[in-house]
Amino acid sequence: QVQVVESGGGLVQPGGSLRLSCTASGSIFGRSAMGWYRQAPGKQREWVARIPSDGITTYAGSVKGRFTISRDSAKNTVYLQMNSLKPEDTAVYYCRLTLATQDYWGQGTQVTVSS
Repeated sequence: QVQVVESGGGLVQPGGSLRLSCTASGSIFGRSAMGWYRQAPGKQREWVARIPSDGITTYAGSVKGRFTISRDSAKNTVYLQMNSLKPEDTAVYYCRLTLATQDYWGQGTQVTVSS
């Protein structure tokens, strides 16, 4: 069973930065696609960014140019660098690992952008 664990959330002022981390157990990380999602209060979960095993990144339009997803296969870890944060980025951020029919989610980490 693969465990996916996020960390790095917190409270930040508008315009500030945070870096989220997501570490996966097991040996499939290198072959897996990794993604970040978020869910704001009262809203559906939405996709934020994705990085498959080939390293080609894609972003939702609302975060493109402000967020950067990256991965370190030696550490089984994917990162989400978030810059120029806005109040509307406030949400619980989730990490997802997918490989063929395997699909694992983390428990989420809270990000709050407020003055």
